[in-house]
Amino acid sequence: MRPPADEVHVSVTFTWDKEEGRRLQEAWAQYYPIVKIGGPAFGSPASEFDVGMYVKLGVTFTSRGCNSRCRWCLVPGREGLLRELHWFPDGYIINDNNFLQTSAQHRVEVYRMLREQPKPALFAGGLQPSLITAEIAIELRSIRIEEVFLAADTAVALRPLEKAVKHLQWIPPHDLRCYVLIGFDGETIEQAEKRLEAVWQIGCLPFAQLYQPPAERKIEYSSEWQDLNRKWSRPAITKAIHSKAGIRET
Repeated sequence: MRPPADEVHVSVTFTWDKEEGRRLQEAWAQYYPIVKIGGPAFGSPASEFDVGMYVKLGVTFTSRGCNSRCRWCLVPGREGLLRELHWFPDGYIINDNNFLQTSAQHRVEVYRMLREQPKPALFAGGLQPSLITAEIAIELRSIRIEEVFLAADTAVALRPLEKAVKHLQWIPPHDLRCYVLIGFDGETIEQAEKRLEAVWQIGCLPFAQLYQPPAERKIEYSSEWQDLNRKWSRPAITKAIHSKAGIRET
């Protein structure tokens, strides 16, 4: 049975899924007169959004864009420099690209909203470690937090990460996650694993992400790369391996 609808939207996040998105568009077009396709992969503008549409309930964006220009990141090219949204829907999952680049007054408004939510905050978009100061830590401590994601995409990023973790030492290690880009710019498996291990020792639970360029087809990584990514992107596996080795219980 087909649900009643005026139109159907096919939202595509990754460029290598564009072909599948077009297939879905054609398939839905057999049953509905209006079928639109878009999303990040097709360069759709990122601005205000409808709660629960394209992203799950609980997710909110309070800003768009980013002022950093990391070589591997598509955000500045797709969304431009950071801009604060004058209105944003309530939610407990903050998915901003770089929340800490927003103004102090904007953050105050976000924290006020988060205190009214039934669930503790989850900073899923990631907080830039180099922007975490003692003052920012005090701000974050004023709200209930379920989980915070940081990032360490290069070896140079490890020192700022270490400083950030010291400021956030009141957050349990298993609630302090860290995005770790691996396989970028000729990085070897050995180099990637060394960096992932360093993130673990600093006090974060790494979340490995194999680099993929903005292309129509994904890079087909070897089984060794895939095994490394699996080991460091699934908390249960990461914890089990280190617990067995007797290295930093979490």
